[in-house]
Amino acid sequence: MISSGYPPSRIVCLTEETVETLYLLGEQDRIVGVSGYAVRPPQVRKEKPRVSAFISADIPKILALEPDLVLTFSDLQADIVANLIRAGVAVHAFNQRDIAGILSMIRTVGALVGASDKAEVLASGYERRLLHIAFEAKGRSRPRVYFEEWNDPLISGIGWVSELIAIAGGDDIFSELSREKSAKDRIVTPDAVRSAMPDVILASWCGKKVVPDSIRRRPGWSSIPAVSNDRIVEIKSPLILQPGPAALTDGLDAIVAALQVP
Repeated sequence: MISSGYPPSRIVCLTEETVETLYLLGEQDRIVGVSGYAVRPPQVRKEKPRVSAFISADIPKILALEPDLVLTFSDLQADIVANLIRAGVAVHAFNQRDIAGILSMIRTVGALVGASDKAEVLASGYERRLLHIAFEAKGRSRPRVYFEEWNDPLISGIGWVSELIAIAGGDDIFSELSREKSAKDRIVTPDAVRSAMPDVILASWCGKKVVPDSIRRRPGWSSIPAVSNDRIVEIKSPLILQPGPAALTDGLDAIVAALQVP
């Protein structure tokens, strides 16, 4: 039997950012199942059963956990959501693609579990941190930055990533594309990257290890300042490609470090 009530006591999180948020709020005991990609905090891999990938989920396993709330993310999980709703499960689907959306997600998760005050403290702390880092970057020269979310085809950075680059003191060479929610709408050509002549290349290949040598060997890229000056930096996917606390903390710190003059 699927339970109901407020605040929910049996929550399944199908992406990692809501998992981390609940842990940061001290509400982790409510979590009964998580995404297989959840790695923050590290103990989550030992403490919580994994029930899903990103666009697929073990529906019978989720239902067996008798959740009173399932937290999901993006239109890519629409089929999972539909199956859960048909089974009578309460679902909240997030779709944050920028920093404002991440902060709203944190506050909403807090409200859903009766921890609004703690969520406000957490979100407000992040807001102050972002303002401080942006202030620290003022007056410094701003490197041109290419963020590569995937290598075949080349996909540039999404909204929150582009915003974090700006806060860290850089200029995203494809900032206009960052507003596109779908990865297919952020595909760029090697020639477009070469023409933009980025000073820094940040790469995070969505779950697989970045190979800097393969970037260096791309035809015509040896003249790009980021390549000739050896400023190709990998940022691990869990730090930057999940629209949650990780991106606003360790992910942003990694960008700041990469943009510092060597």
